[in-house]
Amino acid sequence: MMLKLFFLILLLEFSSTSSRINGSNGTVMVEQAYRNWVKGFGSSKLKHYRFQKAKNKLDPCLTLKVNKNPKLGDFVSVQKAISSLPQVNTCRVVISISSGIYREKVEIPATMAYITLEGEKVDKTIIEWDDTADRMGQSGHPLGTYASATFAVDAPYFIAKNITFKNRAPKPAAGALGRQAVALRISGDAAAFVHCKFIGAQDTLYDHVGRHYFKNCYIEGSVDFIFGNGLSLYKDCHLHAIARSYGALTAQKRQSFLEDTGFSFVNCKVTGSGALFLGRAWGTFSTVVFAYTYMDKIIIPRGWSNWGDKNRETTVFYGQYKCSGPGAHSRGRVTWSRELTREEAAPFLSLNFIDAGQWLHNLR
Repeated sequence: MMLKLFFLILLLEFSSTSSRINGSNGTVMVEQAYRNWVKGFGSSKLKHYRFQKAKNKLDPCLTLKVNKNPKLGDFVSVQKAISSLPQVNTCRVVISISSGIYREKVEIPATMAYITLEGEKVDKTIIEWDDTADRMGQSGHPLGTYASATFAVDAPYFIAKNITFKNRAPKPAAGALGRQAVALRISGDAAAFVHCKFIGAQDTLYDHVGRHYFKNCYIEGSVDFIFGNGLSLYKDCHLHAIARSYGALTAQKRQSFLEDTGFSFVNCKVTGSGALFLGRAWGTFSTVVFAYTYMDKIIIPRGWSNWGDKNRETTVFYGQYKCSGPGAHSRGRVTWSRELTREEAAPFLSLNFIDAGQWLHNLR
């Protein structure tokens, strides 16, 4: 009850402050609302209260091998290896994948927890498909963005290492409809991706829901190529734009003041082509932070887009902390983004941002 009351007080204070931004003291009021929000978000007693405590299992009970040559492995496809497991999986299964291009659409259902995929080499172990949102599915209706994914994970405690996930659909023209083409959708909680690549164009990586960790990963796309409503930490990642004209790196969908979601990019680098927004406010309370990140000149000076809704300018949380490069200058940024103080940035920098102590263990 006290927890709910605390959040209610914060919400009312934020709403009251946001509605009074006219006048000379409006900026001060918004500043105070930001400080209160960050203070609550970083509290060890209040943070991530909607997530269940994670209980990971890392010691393998079974190891399988996938190889294009049937004589050298247990299976010739990734999906067949996954489908061989019990419908309700309760122990860590390691699936080793030999080098090769695996042209298949893969899905891991919610009941198949504790699966690890380990590729032989990230540039030579590739899982690819080419669905787009406007492609007709078996139901006779368009697949939509959600179902366009080459690789989809609904199960918790998933781990992937040294694998490229790719959607081979052609890069769409700016403003094209129905051309979303997801390389990977992660909808399971407590998932980790280490030294992986995600290759696509529009909507490459669907960071849908759950707590996720991306370490030393390469993510390529054009428009909203990291999007969703996950609570995710991207550490030491390379974000590469292939936009022909304009594009956007993130589209985070935090919808409510009380939701525990957001994207944090720490010690990353942003390169590529086109003119790129750091993020677009897909959700009313969209939350994205870049810290210690190198930004090439492709970043639009404004930095951020309100998704065509000026009201979101008073509710989003967009910030930078000690970033570098020609695209990192705060001069020219929209007034509703922030150059964070050390105190404001702190909750987004630590592995505690995703409750890592509960489930990452030796993957750190």
